[in-house]
Amino acid sequence: MANKVVDARGRSCPEPVMMTKVALETSSPPIEVLVDNEVAKENVTRFAKSKGFQVKVTEYDEEFKLEIV
Repeated sequence: MANKVVDARGRSCPEPVMMTKVALETSSPPIEVLVDNEVAKENVTRFAKSKGFQVKVTEYDEEFKLEIV
């Protein structure tokens, strides 16, 4: 279970990436990020991987749950 949940649904980039950045700076992984568009999913995943984290993506209907560990 994630320590921190970032609900970035309904937000457009770069906001989900910035919210994820703050969460990673202030909380210990695992962190769960919820997004509702493909662009945010790709950008948050790319950002997290660039910082050395692993990302597991699960799709629910048209929303995505990104587990960052």
